[in-house]
Amino acid sequence: AACNSNPTPCKDPPDKLFTVHGLWPSDSNGNDPKYCKAPPYQTMKILEPQLVIIWPNVLNRNDHEVFWRKQWDKHGSCASSPIQNQTHYFDTVIKMYTTQKQNVSEILSKANIKPGRKSRRLVDIENAIRNVINNMTPKFKCQKNT
Repeated sequence: AACNSNPTPCKDPPDKLFTVHGLWPSDSNGNDPKYCKAPPYQTMKILEPQLVIIWPNVLNRNDHEVFWRKQWDKHGSCASSPIQNQTHYFDTVIKMYTTQKQNVSEILSKANIKPGRKSRRLVDIENAIRNVINNMTPKFKCQKNT
């Protein structure tokens, strides 16, 4: 989706995975707060090998840090309670993706929905995810490109 709605060409990953774009906290009204007061972003060398795979900068695969910094500053900074700090924020994404049935690539692949330039019905994507996450409704943010 990011690749189709952005004028900058994306660099597809060699393994064609659905990747994380962000972990965005929301308040009890469903609003997404942005740019909250938090310690500044620090380089994530220890988590970088995992983040490069599951949370890459698809617009510039030579500079993931810029993307991660933007995600922390804009969204992660607002995730305090239950998120304790920056490392916990990024580690939470890794754990969600790898251990808590939140690996969207795997979920959709099992439903025969694979990355590509083929249109998909939202209900099919939603149902594939709902079937794995205890029938909870996933939140989607759709972008229309022309």
